[in-house]
Amino acid sequence: MVAFRSIRMAKMESDQLNQLRDIFARFDMDHDGSLTQLELAAHLCSLGLKPSGDQIHSLLANMDANGNGSIEFDDLVDAILPDINDEVLLNQDQLMEVFRSFDRDGNDYITAAELAGQMEKMGHPLTYRELSDMMQEADSNGDGVISLNEFATILG
Repeated sequence: MVAFRSIRMAKMESDQLNQLRDIFARFDMDHDGSLTQLELAAHLCSLGLKPSGDQIHSLLANMDANGNGSIEFDDLVDAILPDINDEVLLNQDQLMEVFRSFDRDGNDYITAAELAGQMEKMGHPLTYRELSDMMQEADSNGDGVISLNEFATILG
């Protein structure tokens, strides 16, 4: 689910995410928040690579999640997040820290309201449908809240 990607991004070291943003910004020559096929080609060439037009088109198509013909930062993160997640493992203390940031009242459960509030603070406000889908996906026992174990499972 797209919204849980935001939580997973919280797992990434902030330095890694900032480095990725810097790289993306350097590729985004017109600073419009997306990479076009031309921008992608220019920077691959600047790195000494000589991809064919078909290769560039294929790379763009594989990363362009919403099919708008360009790559947004979220598309880039989605494309490389599985590789980063293999390297970034949360220890128990880090997991508890992230969990507590969602569990605002400290009762060891994340309610829908807490999830919505924290996602909005992270810059990813949820629609009612997205919130419902996230709660349904994470709440494996159907009690209407997300426990630490359920939270750990969804991030794993």
